[in-house]
Amino acid sequence: MSLYSELFYSSEVNELFSDQNTVAAMLVAESSLAQAQAEVGIISKESADIISNCCQIDFIDIEKLKKDIKLGGNAAIPLVQQLTKVVKSKDFEASKFVHFGATSQDIVDTGSILQITQYINVLESKLLALKAELIKITKKHKNTVMVGRTLLQQARPITFGLKTSAWLEGVCRSMDRLVEMKARLLVVQLSGAVGSQNKNISNDVINSFAQFLGLSPSFSWQSQRDNLNEFGSKLGILTGSLGKIARDVSLLMQTEVGEVFEGAAEGKGGSSTMPHKRNPVTCAAILANATRVPHLVGSMLSAMIQEHERSAGNWHAEWEVLTEIMLLTAGSLEKTVELIEGLEVDEKRMLTNIEITQGLIFAENVSLALASKIGKIQAHELVEKACKNAISKKKHLKEVLIENNVELENLDELFNPENSIGNSMDIVDAILLSQSRKDAKL
Repeated sequence: MSLYSELFYSSEVNELFSDQNTVAAMLVAESSLAQAQAEVGIISKESADIISNCCQIDFIDIEKLKKDIKLGGNAAIPLVQQLTKVVKSKDFEASKFVHFGATSQDIVDTGSILQITQYINVLESKLLALKAELIKITKKHKNTVMVGRTLLQQARPITFGLKTSAWLEGVCRSMDRLVEMKARLLVVQLSGAVGSQNKNISNDVINSFAQFLGLSPSFSWQSQRDNLNEFGSKLGILTGSLGKIARDVSLLMQTEVGEVFEGAAEGKGGSSTMPHKRNPVTCAAILANATRVPHLVGSMLSAMIQEHERSAGNWHAEWEVLTEIMLLTAGSLEKTVELIEGLEVDEKRMLTNIEITQGLIFAENVSLALASKIGKIQAHELVEKACKNAISKKKHLKEVLIENNVELENLDELFNPENSIGNSMDIVDAILLSQSRKDAKL
């Protein structure tokens, strides 16, 4: 990996997609093919067992494999050559049945799906951890009043719990998408040269092959790549949702705002020249990934337009692109869990910032209260004029209203932040209850 592998990626997932593990997944596919063909009587069980016993990563020269890939255009061709030699050294007869009836893409694609299966398991574990942290912080700050902002301007009060509950819902929707997609994604590729199967790759062989691998059977998707593109696109959405969280935190961490901070650690967030700096470095990594992934998803979508039964170039374009999407998404997710776990919330600063506008963020409250007395349009015009006067005179809006003899019995209550958060707490309760009910069904 690169110099920045610790910043943008997850070490655990990087290892999952190492050269050794990628080749090992293809060997599992080759082993399962032999066992499936033995099960339906195409080859002997003895030959299948010899082939399976030889499908060990230790028997493969990875460096030679990498050098030979450029000759065949994919990893399966030199892999089968090496595997056949290994099997031949054990049993000549068994070597005749290595990769029997299959094509390179069958092994490359099925190996990829095996790795994706492992990846999704890791991803779901990390998503559950993030969900738990978001539920925890949402419960804690359900009543924590802060200002809501629209178009980067103060709008009206909400609670911090409302903001984090929206983060929670976005993450949970991605979790639902991953679950719903599995039936279409986690399938084998085994259909021969042009997707038409052959006498050594019958439906019975495919069903047995799928069973050995813990996947579902499927007809050819050699040049129909909607399943992988659905997967890549959903990872793009997840990475965007994580980027949204990081964007909010980084904005709330600005010096002029100072309401939320990344967790402190020795040496974290410092500047090479400015000792006072506390930079949002975790957010920066998440945002960098969220910036890169959409373009990679675009590359995947571009590669969908494949020629006839097998593509020259578009299939090849997917390999590293999809892996990079998975690696960046896992890195973002791991860092978002870290971000939420250590998040520091300054509730006092949140209340202080509410007063920056000198009551202007409560103008809507006043306008709605007046509407029942003098009409909506008249109330809006009156309060709008009062706001302009408050700004020009640098006075509190409530003071200007009193000076203009605006009579409202509950004027003080209209300027109380806790009375201005709408249904924030009810919404938080509803979202938490909804997630609790989902969890109970699992």
